[in-house]
Amino acid sequence: YLAMSIIADDNDFEKPKIEKKNPVVKPEAVDCDKNFENCIRPKSFDTYIGQSALKDTLKITIKAAQKREKPLDHLLFYGPPGLGKTTLAGVIAQEMGVEIKITSAPALERPRDIIGILMSLQGGEILFIDEIHRLNKVAEEILYPAMEDFYLDMTTGKSQTVKTLRVPLPKFTLIGATTKAGELSGPLRDRFGIIHRLEFYTDEELAQVIKRTAGILEIEIDEKGALAIARRSRGTPRIANRLVKRVSDYALVKHDGKITEDIANKSLDILKIDEFGLDTTDRCLLKLIIEKYEGGPVGIETIAAAIGEDVRTLEDVCEPFLLQAGLLQRTPRGRKVSPAGYRHLGYKTGKFDTNQQTLF
Repeated sequence: YLAMSIIADDNDFEKPKIEKKNPVVKPEAVDCDKNFENCIRPKSFDTYIGQSALKDTLKITIKAAQKREKPLDHLLFYGPPGLGKTTLAGVIAQEMGVEIKITSAPALERPRDIIGILMSLQGGEILFIDEIHRLNKVAEEILYPAMEDFYLDMTTGKSQTVKTLRVPLPKFTLIGATTKAGELSGPLRDRFGIIHRLEFYTDEELAQVIKRTAGILEIEIDEKGALAIARRSRGTPRIANRLVKRVSDYALVKHDGKITEDIANKSLDILKIDEFGLDTTDRCLLKLIIEKYEGGPVGIETIAAAIGEDVRTLEDVCEPFLLQAGLLQRTPRGRKVSPAGYRHLGYKTGKFDTNQQTLF
């Protein structure tokens, strides 16, 4: 009670008003028709497909923590969006047999938010913070002693009567997820005992994900149909699961409802997703650089203005896969289409580079 009574606002030390919103959400069983994402999330390592090396490491860490009867070390997962960071946190909680509280960094606007969450944790529970790189500086500094020593350092009083107070916290595990690990401060990153990067999925792994999702949604699909969707899913399970529903709609309306390779390819062609997984925006970006700027290099802001897209959308959504696939190059002078990008779009030659060598 004493600790809660001294939680202060950002600007003064008065007792805060009770807010109706709660940034913490506990996962619950949901209906697939109402919440597609939560319905298809794996609940154990046995049903979690892909990231084999990471799963093996986590299994050992979890078993060691259970034998010691202690919480897990704090974990940090980073990588492109849609690869299963939030899902993996839920799986870890399930395997440990503890509750998980899920929130995101933008929801923790004030110190009272993060303090309230930390003080509501029980021993061994998991706190998952998504997009942790967007955590504000004050909330981040509150986390330092909480992660390291399991204490909250707070102050009470005003001016000359200010006193500091250390409030003990139950031992917990913080799992952070971010798409931009480079934007995390050094002190915060160093307090995580386990740091892992999630990799893009192979076509075979995505095909397994697609068949599992189809089974949950009672969609009939064959092996070749699943592989056809996987090839156009950009190595990302989230995209693969979304495409399954779109292809299923086409199969149900135009055919007998079963997804085959031919039906999958026809439906994805209608969606303008090519055999490499590029959509209209991706192809527009590459064609713009080739046709208007002789293959580059050209600045990202110029590209964004030319195609009418936001710079952040291009950097966070389009570029990661184009760079991973080797279709785009990022140079100090700007973006440049690679030889593979020319070939994929059907251009025979590129522009002459500084060494007067033609790109094929």
